[in-house]
Parts: sequence; structure tokens; C-alpha cells
Amino acid sequence: MTQNPNQQIDRLLSIMARLRDPVDGCEWDREQTFATIAPYTIEEAYEVAEAITQHDLPALREELGDLLLQVVFHARMAQELGHFAFEDVAAAISDKLEARHPHIFGDDASGDAQTERWEALKARERAAKGATSAIDGVALSLPALMRAEKLQKRAARVGFDWPDPSGAAAKVHEEMAELDEAAPADKLEEAGDLLFAAVNLVRLNGIAAEDALRAANAKFERRFRAMEVHAAGDGQDFASLSLEEQEAYWQTVKRLEK
Repeated sequence: MTQNPNQQIDRLLSIMARLRDPVDGCEWDREQTFATIAPYTIEEAYEVAEAITQHDLPALREELGDLLLQVVFHARMAQELGHFAFEDVAAAISDKLEARHPHIFGDDASGDAQTERWEALKARERAAKGATSAIDGVALSLPALMRAEKLQKRAARVGFDWPDPSGAAAKVHEEMAELDEAAPADKLEEAGDLLFAAVNLVRLNGIAAEDALRAANAKFERRFRAMEVHAAGDGQDFASLSLEEQEAYWQTVKRLEK
């Protein structure tokens, strides 16, 4: 059923205003702040990603609505404080999109080197906000793997990068040795160096570290559950088995997958 988008946005904004009403609103909604809502915003973004991963379009529609609610919630709180409203948020992103696509909305019709132009425009935007370093503006709240990759990409733009994956691979081996030899008090730092080096190696192979680890998590979960099922089918309590017996089930599951 086709619906009027403006009408539905207005309806959503009205609902949020009512929920935040200091007299007749919802007690929980009235008590929220930017800080208390931020974790829900992050959670909803991940649930959008999960729906996409599962190729579940009905779930995606629902999760996008939940994520939109987060935008509306933050905008409403800002409006109450006299800073900006939802319309200002929409206007700001519209202005940014038009500015970043001059080959579509401006006079540059060539469309050549679009990625380079996009990055140059973003760099100018960061400079206008007071950035003084190539790595300024990489959000602290990003997942650690994703933030590591973004920091590395920013550094690479100014030439600070391995020329090929072999250098990054050697660095991984170096960091593995340093972790193995580190004193207990230094283990945390060396473990971080190892993970950072691994992200570099994965990035230089053209793979997003966050995507790679998500895939590895899914594979491990799938295989572990299969081990439990196979053990139960043999009348075994998986948790009571020796490591060697558990490993045998692991190898069985791997073989069956192939």
C-alpha cells in the first residue's frame, strides 16, 4: 500500500513529541538523554546489519524503522534544548550529499575519479571543523576492529602504509613473537599490537576486518553447534568429553561441511 512519506514522518515526529511531553508523556521516554539513548542507537544499527546478513527484508523494514526512531529521538531532545530539530538533520545530510556529488548536482559532469573527489571533499569538511591531523574524526565509539581499519586507511592516504601485504605479514609474525615473550604486565599492549597488525594484513588483502571476523564467528558457531548435535546423537555429553574427543568431533564436522 502506497503511503504519503511526509505524512508518516510527521506522524512519527508527533508521536515522539507526545512521548517526550513533560506532562502527558511517557515517564521512561522523558527521562532519556543523548547518553542513555546512544547504546540503543548502536544496537539498532547492528540489528539492521543482521537483517541484511540474513537476507530478511521484512526484518530489515522493521529494523530500519527502529533505527529511524533513534534519529527522531535524538533530534527531539536536541530540539527541546534549542539546538536543532529533525528538519535540520535532514537538511544537513541533504546539503552534504549534494556537495559531495558535484557530478550529479553541480557543474562537474565528468564523474571521473569519484572516490578521490569524495575523499578530498570529506578532508575539507574535516578541516573546516578544526581537524589538524589526517586521523582526526575517526569516531572513538566505533568497534575496535573497524576503527583500527579506518585509522590505517587515513594514514595510508598520506603515504604511511605497507607497499604490499608481505610487509604486513612480517609485522604480524613479529608481533606474535613479542606477545609470546612479553612480561605479564605488557601482554595487553602486545596483544593489541598483534590485533592491529592483523587488521593491517587483512586490509591489504582487500578484506574488511569486521566482515572477516563476523564470518569467522558465524563459522565457529555453526561448527560448534554441529559438534554438540553429533555428540548428542552418539549418546555423549559434549562438555564431559576430553579435548581429544571434542577435537575428533570438530574434524568430523569440518569434513562433513566439505
